[in-house]
Amino acid sequence: MIAIPSEVRVWLAGGTTDMRRGMNGLTLLVQEGLGRDPHAGDLFAFRGRRGDLVKILWHDGIGLSLYAKRLEHGRFIWPSPADRAVAISAAQLAYLLDGIDWRNPRHTWRPQRAG
Repeated sequence: MIAIPSEVRVWLAGGTTDMRRGMNGLTLLVQEGLGRDPHAGDLFAFRGRRGDLVKILWHDGIGLSLYAKRLEHGRFIWPSPADRAVAISAAQLAYLLDGIDWRNPRHTWRPQRAG
């Protein structure tokens, strides 16, 4: 797991993206499609058509990185194509990458208070 600072803004690109795109193609998509600066330190996530692959583009101040994750089972929960980009927190990104619904995570078990 890559340690992402909690103050980093995370943007989900709405809809689907051609996963054949590499670092340069996704950088161009951030600039032209989302109207954001890919070198500003924000993190940008893109989902493929089948829904089981996510690519993440991030400039950490030293250089640009491209990460990919594919789920063995299930699909990533993603915003509709009508939304250009949706901002989420780093904690919500962790849920998303684990295949959990980041919009409404639920505790399956809570410990009872002692005493």
